[in-house]
Amino acid sequence: MIQRIQTVYLLIVAGLFIAVMFLPIAVLQSGDNLYSLEVTGLNTIKQSSELASPTWSLMVIDIIIILMTFVIVFMYKKRLLQIRLCVFNALLMVGFYALIGFYLWQIGKSPELPDMEMNIRISAAFPLIAIILNYLAIRNIGADEALIRSLERLR
Repeated sequence: MIQRIQTVYLLIVAGLFIAVMFLPIAVLQSGDNLYSLEVTGLNTIKQSSELASPTWSLMVIDIIIILMTFVIVFMYKKRLLQIRLCVFNALLMVGFYALIGFYLWQIGKSPELPDMEMNIRISAAFPLIAIILNYLAIRNIGADEALIRSLERLR
């Protein structure tokens, strides 16, 4: 299981989404107020951090992606199902990005934050890296399936 390269790719995907869960995606500044967009919500950056706007749907999608990635790793005997779940996982990752864009658009047009400046953090690139690694895992799982089918023809 761990000796397969797609398992390493999928474990890195899970690690990247675990990191996204704990790191800020963007830091927003409106006047003197600083806000941090995280998976849990839009938080103020002060001595006492307050939740300004919840984004629980990001947290739910993040947890589903992490759990599904671990499920995919342990389904190594069912390669076709593994490929299908990887494709669904990739669609969830694209939806995660779309939801981040939607939340940033909603925050940008809110009247409470005039003249908002946005600083994107490096953790915003983690889902894109995870999509690429997920694609590589799909290709390697497909290569394993082709190898198994060719070996069955030789018998």
